[in-house]
Amino acid sequence: MRAWMEPYRGLNPKYFTGTVAVLLSVLVMCLPSAYAVEGPGPTADVLGETGGKPIIAVTGADTHTDKGKLLLVTVNASGVPGYPVTNAQTLVAWIDPHQTVMPQEAVVPVGQTAEEYKKKSSKEMSSSQDTATAAALAYAKKLGVDTDGVTVTMHVDDIGGPSAGMMYALGLIDKLTADDETGGKTIAGTGTMSKNGKVGAIGGIRLKMIGAKRDGATWFLAPESNCGEVVGHVPAGLRDVKVSTLDEAYRALVAIGKGEGDSLAHCTAD
Repeated sequence: MRAWMEPYRGLNPKYFTGTVAVLLSVLVMCLPSAYAVEGPGPTADVLGETGGKPIIAVTGADTHTDKGKLLLVTVNASGVPGYPVTNAQTLVAWIDPHQTVMPQEAVVPVGQTAEEYKKKSSKEMSSSQDTATAAALAYAKKLGVDTDGVTVTMHVDDIGGPSAGMMYALGLIDKLTADDETGGKTIAGTGTMSKNGKVGAIGGIRLKMIGAKRDGATWFLAPESNCGEVVGHVPAGLRDVKVSTLDEAYRALVAIGKGEGDSLAHCTAD
């Protein structure tokens, strides 16, 4: 018994307590966080392809190519159902100016399951695409495009929610018209789209502008109802344009493509 006890005679209680505290701290850092973390997500050119298939596919009408890009923008979210985030990741996000941290209940309903979250997000995206198609076809018809018998399908992998509606609508109009609306430029934007052509507010616009600038956009179409979050947060080298309707967004797109975008309205502080 004595021989077993002797190696522990010199053990410092403070050292033991400190070791336990460190181990507990590491354990806590590895536990799931009660917060959600958001950062700039991927972008997608609605005039391009994903997985070898066009993001916007049109049958029943001639389509036209454009030398530029129209980017839909997204936010990467962790700490939502199905996408857990640890306390350590949350701590890192707190000090990263390109990420935001907020309580989970501010992002998703309490108790929502991963299946429910995915289903809701997919439903919102599908509804957004349907509404964008209806609005775009109605607008294209006003531009003189024969839309009778036109069928449209839209698809982007692993992106949900309603905020790409405006860019889907602009992309479809661009494809149906012979003009090179972008003028070879990379133009990003965000906003929901109603069937009557109204552009609605979305979440995470500051992060979306960061993602747009990262992926080469020099122009950003922003919902007028989001202007309060835009002012003072536009990345250097990115020019914002406020829009409230599909007509305003399309006219802005055309002006930018012609090199006349400098006269377009910025978001301003009220």
